[in-house]
Amino acid sequence: MQIDINLDKNSYKVYIDELSKLKFKGKVAIITNSKVGGLYLNDILSIVEADEKYVITIADGEEYKNLATIEDILEQLFVSRLDRSSTIIALGGGVISDMSGFTASIYERGIDFITIPTTLLAQVDASVGGKTGVNNKFGKNLIGSFYQPKAVYCESRFLKSLPKREFAAGIAEAIKMAIMFDREFFEFFESCDINNQDDLTKIIKRCVELKAMVVSQDEREKGLRAVLNYGHTFAHVIENELNYKGLLHGEAVAIGMNMANRLALNLGLLSVKEFDRIENLLIKFDLPTKYKIKDENAFYNAFSLDKKSENSVIKFILPNGIGKNLIKSDISKERVLEILGLFK
Repeated sequence: MQIDINLDKNSYKVYIDELSKLKFKGKVAIITNSKVGGLYLNDILSIVEADEKYVITIADGEEYKNLATIEDILEQLFVSRLDRSSTIIALGGGVISDMSGFTASIYERGIDFITIPTTLLAQVDASVGGKTGVNNKFGKNLIGSFYQPKAVYCESRFLKSLPKREFAAGIAEAIKMAIMFDREFFEFFESCDINNQDDLTKIIKRCVELKAMVVSQDEREKGLRAVLNYGHTFAHVIENELNYKGLLHGEAVAIGMNMANRLALNLGLLSVKEFDRIENLLIKFDLPTKYKIKDENAFYNAFSLDKKSENSVIKFILPNGIGKNLIKSDISKERVLEILGLFK
């Protein structure tokens, strides 16, 4: 199965369960972590044909998604003498995808990279669309670039090894797509069996289709693509407060969606029934919906560092009913603080 990502430049394909031989001219560097490498590295090395193959293994975890790790990767690329004809392969989840793409975008002013996402979160979201970057003390993904891969290979077989929490974290990002764009897809989630291979493939396929639709219209997040950050405005503050420990990204997004939904409910954009349906769906997949905010003013002030904020105006991405979306930039601080107060 193939899905086209059609852009003005650098269009490419997302392949679902079609990974076989990969042939490259020049050198290849595979970036992975010890966990994923232990599971799949030998398989990938066996199907990659290149002049020379190198493996760069980085520490596993969101807390290592920073410039220090990028420096380590770059040093290994220079030692291995990769050049502009070389290719980087990202083998792992969203962290690996983001950092590999960012490295590819800045190494000798840009070399090719492909992504082989091994988590559900990466397959349905992070690996598609060309957003790359790292975190710093000010927030999540504030340093990065838009840099498209040459191809993405989503293999559902990789998901069999995922721990339950990581699998659920990916489901959170998929549910996000349904709430924002496709009511029928949301209803599918209410009745589907994620242990059924056909249902899982449908989820991956539909998420990639929706992401392709959005990215083709707004590659550099000037408008519509910002909608994909539903739940993330709140989630990024949560992750930064926790120093990227304790919650997986998708779990923070689930809490962030619940916070955004509370705001939408307060504004009359969601009915109580719709709010409950979304919350119940998150709970169905064992996703958290609660978080204890210690200082709502500090939490609110952290929104100003969000990439979607402009000239100190905070933009909130909200559901306008299930299957539709709205970007609001005129919500008073008092109203937002009222919502944050519900999470104390």
